[in-house]
Amino acid sequence: MRAGYIGSLVADAVAMPVHWYYNTAELDRDYGQLEGFVRPKNPHSGSILWRSSYDRPAGGIDILGDQARFWGEAGRGVHYHQFLAAGENTVNFKLAAELHDLVVREGGYNPKAWQALYIERMSHPEWHRDTYVEEYHRAFFNKLGRGTKPEACGLDDNHIGGLALVPALCAALVSTGTTDRAELRALVAKHIRLTHWNAGVLEAGDVLVRLMARLGKGEDLEAALGEEANGVVSLKKFGEWSRYTDRQVVGQILSPACYIKDSFPASLYLSWKYKDDFPAGVLANAQVGGDNCHRGAVVGSLLGMTHGVPPSWEEGLVSIQRG
Repeated sequence: MRAGYIGSLVADAVAMPVHWYYNTAELDRDYGQLEGFVRPKNPHSGSILWRSSYDRPAGGIDILGDQARFWGEAGRGVHYHQFLAAGENTVNFKLAAELHDLVVREGGYNPKAWQALYIERMSHPEWHRDTYVEEYHRAFFNKLGRGTKPEACGLDDNHIGGLALVPALCAALVSTGTTDRAELRALVAKHIRLTHWNAGVLEAGDVLVRLMARLGKGEDLEAALGEEANGVVSLKKFGEWSRYTDRQVVGQILSPACYIKDSFPASLYLSWKYKDDFPAGVLANAQVGGDNCHRGAVVGSLLGMTHGVPPSWEEGLVSIQRG
């Protein structure tokens, strides 16, 4: 389980500089063939921060601070993660590392303790240094500022970013003695519902937990996918897709965007195709562009659990505590 958690961080950090490139020719022009962790570059030709606005919540918690000045017209060409270093994680996966360490410290998962830490961390934008934060964070803190109780501040968000913390939570729970599959599923669902009420995200989260539970027992990834993911996509479909390039599958057959309907099957497909090669899988996920960071929660965790994470890749991460 720990390898799955670390794998998710690696996949996010590898994808971070090329996050949300939808024009892969521009991705190739700006970064070439990725081989590992690199810093993001400005400008980001596909950035749409100029089309977005961030309204500081009246009387609420400002989760962007000085980063808000890069939204709107000032955001033309601004990279979503412009201030992050090579090997650094985006905000969702930095939160995953915080969740993991909290559960380990406390010996179990306490939703109230997590929400308190989440609010504390996000209240200090200099902690995450990300220029972009997802819609669910903005909605959560806007609701919180209006007096809504934290447990009711989620929304019906259908983005794969809702899975970013799942591998970290599973790893922490297992390390503290929670090994019953039904209990793992229940706790992960409870956690996802704090921010994402979407049925598709909850279903995908449950599939991911079931896959991780089977891999944790040493079972074969392909066999686990065939049994646990058949309500989402089939091995037969994977075989058909394998006749095409990755960018044809994730880009033409499936959308490379963040919506769970396509992003989760895309993640499972890449995990299946690269089941024998962790580095190749996380690099392929990054290279197809789109919401590759959040697909990395699935690709990195499943491949990490199958093969382990090469030590050099783990050592290049910024977000985890070692020793």
